[in-house]
Amino acid sequence: MYTLYIGNRNFSSWSLRSWVLLRQAGIPFREQMVSLYAPDKAARLRAVSPSGRVPCLHDGETVVWDTLAIAEYLAERHPGLWPVEPAARAWARSVAAEMHSGFGDLRNEFGMDLRLRQTRQPSAGTAADIARIDAIWREGRGRFGGAGDFLCGAFGIVDAFWCPVAFRFQSYGVALAGTSQAFLRSLLALPAMVEWAAGAAQEREGPESAPGAQVRQQ
Repeated sequence: MYTLYIGNRNFSSWSLRSWVLLRQAGIPFREQMVSLYAPDKAARLRAVSPSGRVPCLHDGETVVWDTLAIAEYLAERHPGLWPVEPAARAWARSVAAEMHSGFGDLRNEFGMDLRLRQTRQPSAGTAADIARIDAIWREGRGRFGGAGDFLCGAFGIVDAFWCPVAFRFQSYGVALAGTSQAFLRSLLALPAMVEWAAGAAQEREGPESAPGAQVRQQ
């Protein structure tokens, strides 16, 4: 059975991607949380992750780190996580990779914090990121979504990569319209997302409990 090492639910957006993918796809795994705000966090992270970051997946003697690598590793073993149709699969891989490497203004200005409910006027850079995300979501739903609720019909890797964005949009009151708003609602309503949020509500650790702490995730 897989073991997935994750960070704190309230703040570890990267951990959420791998966790929600495994949970929503019904793939059995054990979960191990490494507090990102504990005094010995660096040593604890290095003990389970070569990069010293989370998430990190252990499959027996095989260790996989970085969310995109974890997603591809799982896709090789569990069919259906990427779309079957080549054009949809190429598009899904492209926008998942774009999310993985981009949207720096949104990440920095609208950090994931499930406790937060705050309407904030985005900077120009973040507004441009939001507009691009809106365009991606509309394109996916329009070209590949069909009768399903997700970007390429059924839930898969490409949707998991946008789950942290859904929580960010909820926290900061980002309003979309049409198919983008419908997709946002579908992500927030996923049983795995509801479960993650319930776990986050029980947490008490955070940056305020460890001044100067740096979140180590990937």
